[in-house]
Amino acid sequence: MPEEDRPEDRFILLEPGAARPGRVPLPPAFAVKASTADTGGRLSLMEVTLAKDVPRHTHHLADECVYVLDGVLGIEFDDRTHSAPAGTFALLPRGVPHALRRASDPPPRVLQISAPGGWERYVEDLIEAGPAVLTDGELDPVKINPVAARHHIRYEERP
Repeated sequence: MPEEDRPEDRFILLEPGAARPGRVPLPPAFAVKASTADTGGRLSLMEVTLAKDVPRHTHHLADECVYVLDGVLGIEFDDRTHSAPAGTFALLPRGVPHALRRASDPPPRVLQISAPGGWERYVEDLIEAGPAVLTDGELDPVKINPVAARHHIRYEERP
């Protein structure tokens, strides 16, 4: 068996509060627990505190799974709105528009799994873009789409 395929070589054990290193440092709201590289591209796992609402968008390649750890997450999925308190799990299949909203104070904290992986790379690209993807402090779909397109994501641009 090739060395990179040995499961024991891919074992990860993170202490509470620890995160995997990435290409760029991420803000405390994002903690990578398993990167795309860690899983051979199969998935990525992040612990996320939803500091900003995520506008309506569609993943064209990845399924997104969200498990709410704390607080309440608002989920808009396929033109329906759902309230997701702690302990709720949601599967957001690729190809269906959705948005995520802060529905509690403090904001919700979730585990976010993307399959196949790549979500942490997208977040790194957004962090590198900095304020260029914001308008009045909020994520701007028009400004995000050039970054998102590289990750097979499209935000709805509403007038």
